[in-house]
Amino acid sequence: MIKKLTRASAGLAAAALLLSACSGGSGGSEDGGGDGPVSGGTVHMLQNADFSYLDPARGWDGGVNAFYRLIYRGLTMQAAGDAEDPNAIVPDLAESLGTASEDGLTWTYTLKDDLKFDNGDPITSAEMAFGISRAWDPEIGIGSPYLKKTIDAPEDYQGPYISGEHPGIETPDENTIVFHLKEPFPEFDNVLAQPNAVPFPVDSGAGDEFINDIIASGPYTLETYTPGSLIKLERNEHWDPDTDDVRKAYPDAWEFEIGLEGATIDERLLAGQGGDVNAISGRVQPATLARLQSPEVADRVLTADAYCTTYMGMNTTKAPFDQVEVRQAINYAIDRESLVTASGGTQLADPATTIIPPSVTGHRDFDLYPSDDNAGDPDQAVELLTEAGLEDGFTFTLDIRSQPAMQAQAEAIQQALAEIDVEVELNVIDTSTYYETIGTPSQQSDAAITGWCPDWASSASTMVPPLVDGDAITDKGNTNLAQIDDPEINDRIDQIMAMTDLEAANQEWGAFDEEVMALAPMAPILWEKGIFLPGENIAGYIPNTSMTDLTIIGLKDPSLG
Repeated sequence: MIKKLTRASAGLAAAALLLSACSGGSGGSEDGGGDGPVSGGTVHMLQNADFSYLDPARGWDGGVNAFYRLIYRGLTMQAAGDAEDPNAIVPDLAESLGTASEDGLTWTYTLKDDLKFDNGDPITSAEMAFGISRAWDPEIGIGSPYLKKTIDAPEDYQGPYISGEHPGIETPDENTIVFHLKEPFPEFDNVLAQPNAVPFPVDSGAGDEFINDIIASGPYTLETYTPGSLIKLERNEHWDPDTDDVRKAYPDAWEFEIGLEGATIDERLLAGQGGDVNAISGRVQPATLARLQSPEVADRVLTADAYCTTYMGMNTTKAPFDQVEVRQAINYAIDRESLVTASGGTQLADPATTIIPPSVTGHRDFDLYPSDDNAGDPDQAVELLTEAGLEDGFTFTLDIRSQPAMQAQAEAIQQALAEIDVEVELNVIDTSTYYETIGTPSQQSDAAITGWCPDWASSASTMVPPLVDGDAITDKGNTNLAQIDDPEINDRIDQIMAMTDLEAANQEWGAFDEEVMALAPMAPILWEKGIFLPGENIAGYIPNTSMTDLTIIGLKDPSLG
């Protein structure tokens, strides 16, 4: 039986697993018995690629964000994956969510008492302010952009190592931290739940200091790191579970085995031998799907809805993608049905026609580039190319990750565009450096296949704006792969961001999605669902196609494996 878990129902689905679990002194259940997670043992993560960065000021993608939750804490965070509302933002290091001033320009937080780093040093407002200010460093701060977009700072401010203390962040005492915003932003609690809004000891972390090391504030700290091969986490003895209402931290340790082929991972999980009964991984490979019907494994299979959109971004600074007709032609020509097939079929993907997926608040259903059975409309595409003076087609280079699934998607695009005499040359980039490469405009090719997930699914404010905001184009860590800088788009983003009625704002984001797609800076191609096969001894595992919450996962019996 395949079990399907949506984020909306995740808390209910997990309730049976966690019914007997309670928080103990080590952060986990002490009662043993049942099928819920208990304290102790080691959980293994089997994965193909290394994490982008251990430093949260640099990394910012679903896989590494889930890893960060094990080792870092912020003032706020996304609720646990088994919460009644797993999309909610809740206090973490702060005693409560922020208190906003009447004009919405000042937000104040009070830290909990007795917070410590993994070396025993206290976490105060000074360390919190310092860690957050690292987001402005021109070399290090290439991760989440929301701190820089919302907190007021001079244009020439370049972080603590170059410019000193952040002028937009006050620390009137050891437990109080005050943020001054550029404009009112009612979702600021969500901003502080981003992975780069975490504390670090003052004056630490310059240059590449955190490339192979960490200073932990969460329940685990780094024991061993062999880049591209292995990460071992052990308990942070200075983490106090009484200060943490979200992370259960059941296992004594985590081991991340890196560099494994997807087929190898699936074979190990199917066999379930030795320590692999305590293992989890990402999505299973399409070739494995038929074997999941076996009675021996069917009860372990879980599915998750799509919270992300896979798309092909087109670089509007490079000809011929500087012409809207060309970009619209590509949207018409792409055979999304063949892309679904290349991605494993309808069990794993649906054709995407909008940027905001149906599972994210604010989604509006529309298709500006329709075709029969989503198979593409080459005739309409050729008509648009002719208008652009490219009736004989053209050639462009497409950046893709070095993964079989993405290569299959790229080949489907190649075949579809060949029908309109457009030749696609593939530039295959290692997965561990892919996002850094395509996020550096000087290294970016003509187009790239990637995915985008909302940074908080309760609102569409993080789904479309990061992909098209001209004001946010940066030399490194750029999320606007199209590099589109349209004054009307920029003004529209500012207008909706300032709305205090979040329900009305979400309706506007849906309309904005359609406005953006009229300019076609990208081609949405898929909403990719997920099928997962955890080890037989894993409990509390609620997979998510955006970010699986590792902090609630544990073992049924720590003595196994």
